[in-house]
Formats: sequence, C-alpha cells, structure tokens
Amino acid sequence: MSIQALTTYVGVAHPWMCDTMGHMNVRHYAAMFDDASFQLLGHIGGAEADPGRGWADVRSEMEYKHETKAGALITIRSRVIKLGRSSVSFEQIMCGTLDGVVHAINRTTTVRFDLHARAAIALEPDARERAEALLSTEPARLRDQSA
Repeated sequence: MSIQALTTYVGVAHPWMCDTMGHMNVRHYAAMFDDASFQLLGHIGGAEADPGRGWADVRSEMEYKHETKAGALITIRSRVIKLGRSSVSFEQIMCGTLDGVVHAINRTTTVRFDLHARAAIALEPDARERAEALLSTEPARLRDQSA
C-alpha cells in the first residue's frame, strides 16, 4: 500500500535553537518530532478519544542526515510503518520545506496505554482503522541530501 505521508509539523529552526557550531541542537530535533507525533497520534486516536487512554513511547531512533541551520524552514511528514495488537510504529521525515532535502528521520514505536491501569491495551477498532489508512509498507523515497 502506498499513501501520501501526513504533514504533521511545519516550522522554522530559530537561531536560539542552534548550538555553538551553528546548527540546530539535538534537543530541538526531538521536540519537533515529538510535536509531529502528537499530530499523527491524534489522527489515529480520533476526536472521540477516551481521555483515560494515551500513548507510551517504547522505542525511538533518530537519524541525522543534513545540518539544520538557523532560519531553515522545516516540514515533517509522518506515516505508519507497522501495526501490532497494541502498538503503532511510525516514521517521520524532516525535510527542508523549500528544497526537500532530508534533515533527519525519526522512527518510533508507541503503545496504546490505559492511563488508570498504567498498562498497554489493544488498539480500539476505530483507531486501528485510522492507523491502517496511514500504513505504508513501501520505503520512503528520500531526496539526495548532499549539500
């Protein structure tokens, strides 16, 4: 199945986000990917989501591909890559908004979580259906990041 990835974040790398070497610090990559994941998981959980249920990340991996300098316009697109009984694995690709150059890739696995029982639970049927609609098993086509 091939789908268009969901745009989950649009922003800018502000100068205050940059480290002493002049590029965005890793803490800000993590924050941008985290904000994007809230958008993706909101689309999966749906507007009617039970406030007693949430998500608990169990694995996250970041791959840095290209420096992100102050002023860079950033877009993150997210797609589901695997579904389990209670888990969703997704990939998020951060690209330059204007040039499409890949800056970083994040892959995360999160588990549907009962906030009262503090335990993993099965994905609700509606959430599973929405996640399946975002499922893409094809590898992402990345633009050459040499720059």
